[in-house]
Amino acid sequence: QVQLVESGGGLVQPGGSLRLSCAASGRIFSSDVMAWYRQAPGDVRELVAAISSGAHTNYADSVKGRFTISRDNAKNTVYLQMNNLKPEDTAVYYCNVVASTGNNYWGQGTQVTVSS
Repeated sequence: QVQLVESGGGLVQPGGSLRLSCAASGRIFSSDVMAWYRQAPGDVRELVAAISSGAHTNYADSVKGRFTISRDNAKNTVYLQMNNLKPEDTAVYYCNVVASTGNNYWGQGTQVTVSS
């Protein structure tokens, strides 16, 4: 069984930065795809960024140039560095792992609020 624990959310002013972390316990392999999603009130959950085993990354258009996803396979951890945050980035951010077995795992979410 895999468990994902996010941390690093909080309240930040527009233009500020936050770094989210997601630590995975259990059977995580470097071949698994790790990603961050977000969901604002009344909206559907959307992909923010994903990173594959070969460190290939994919970003939502709305965060390109501002967010950076990275992973540390030795620590089973994925990060999301968020810079130049905007009020529209306010959401609950969820960590996701899609294992090579096809299993799909989610964290409990961490709140990010961008407001002055």
